[in-house]
Amino acid sequence: MSWKRHDTVASAYESRVRSGEFSPDPAQVKLAERLDVLLEAVSNRRLATKSSALGWMFGRKQTSKIPRGLYVHGAVGRGKTMLMDMFFELVPAKRKRRAHFHDFMADAHSRIHAHRQKLKNGGTKETDPVPPVAAQLFEEAWVLCFDEFSVTDIADAMLLSRLFEQLFKLGCVLVATSNVEPDQLYRDGLNRQLFLPFVGLLKDNVDILNLDARTDYRMETTTRLPVYHRFSEGEGSEAMDLAWKQVTAGKLTAAETVHVKGRDVEVPLAGAGAARFGFADLCEKPLGASDYAAVSERYHTVFVDRVPVLTEAGRNAAKRFITLIDTLYDRKNRLFVSAAAEPEGLYAGTTGTESFEFARTASRLNEMQSEAYLEASRANQVSNALETGK
Repeated sequence: MSWKRHDTVASAYESRVRSGEFSPDPAQVKLAERLDVLLEAVSNRRLATKSSALGWMFGRKQTSKIPRGLYVHGAVGRGKTMLMDMFFELVPAKRKRRAHFHDFMADAHSRIHAHRQKLKNGGTKETDPVPPVAAQLFEEAWVLCFDEFSVTDIADAMLLSRLFEQLFKLGCVLVATSNVEPDQLYRDGLNRQLFLPFVGLLKDNVDILNLDARTDYRMETTTRLPVYHRFSEGEGSEAMDLAWKQVTAGKLTAAETVHVKGRDVEVPLAGAGAARFGFADLCEKPLGASDYAAVSERYHTVFVDRVPVLTEAGRNAAKRFITLIDTLYDRKNRLFVSAAAEPEGLYAGTTGTESFEFARTASRLNEMQSEAYLEASRANQVSNALETGK
C-alpha cells in the first residue's frame, strides 16, 4: 500500500485505522509522531545540503546538524515494521535504502571481499576495505531503514562497529526495528566484548524507543486461508499438491538452478513464477540470507513441504528457517507450508537466541496467512511484473 498521498506518518497511520484494519493504539500513535519529527529533520537536512551538492560529504563545512536516528524495539507484531515502512516511503531523500538487516550485512561483506580482490590484483592501494565500502554505501543511501535488527553472526558482529563508525561520520541517518533493546543485541554471542563498542556507538547516534503496544496487531486481522497445512493431521501432501496445481495453472514445471555469487541453489520443482522445496532443501543445506533473497527475487510464490518441529539439536536448521521466513516476509512473497505443528509450536527449544527469535517467526507465519498480507503479495507481484515487463 502506498502512503505517498499523505504528508506525515501520523496521517498515514490514521488512514489505516479508519479503514478498519486494526484499532488505534497509543504507543503506535506516539511512535508515528516521533517518526514525523525525524521525517521533518531529514527533510530539512536534505534541503539545507542540496545547494552544496555532495560537498559536505567530503569534508566541507556542514550546513545543518545530522539528525539523530531511531531504534525501535518491542515484542513481535506490535507494528514496528508497518510504521517504519510508512516513514520510509514518505522520506523525500532519493538516496535512501530499506533493507532487512541480514541482507544489508551480506551486501557489505560482499563489497569488502570485492575490495580485497581488487587490492590483491593491484587495482587499489587502500589496504583497509571498510572506509571505501562505507563511502560506497553512503553514496547510494544516506537514510538507512533496517527491519528486524538482530545480530547472530560473529562476522557481522565484528564488522558493525567499524562500518557504522564510518557511516555515522559521513552523516548516515539510521532507523531500525528490533525485538530487543540495544544492550541485549548479540546477547549470547561469541566474543561479545568485541561487539559492545557498537552498542555505545549506536546509542550516540540514535534515540531508543520501546514500542509497548497492547497486542499483536497482526492477529487482529488474520483470516485463515489455505496456505498453511498440518501434515501430521493428514492434510499436508494432498492440500499442497492441489495448491501447487492451482498456482502453476497447468504450466510446465521442472527442476531449476538459481545462481548466487558463484554457487548454485537447486530448486526441485519450479514453474509459473513458483518454486517448491522440501524443508531439507532450504534449511538443512549450507544456505544463507543471500541465497534466500535470490530465491525470493526469482519466484513470487514459494512452497515448503514438511517442516518438522525444530529442536535445539537442530539449531542450524532453525536459524536458517528463521532467516528464510524473514526474507520471504520482507519481500512479500506468497508462502505455502505444510508443517508438523501450528506456527507457535514449531520450535521446541527453550534456550538460546533461536527460542527468542522464533516468536517473531511464528508471528510472521500467522500474518502470512492473512488476507491483508496475501493482498499485499498480489500487489507486489503485479508491481514487479510491470517493472520487468513480464
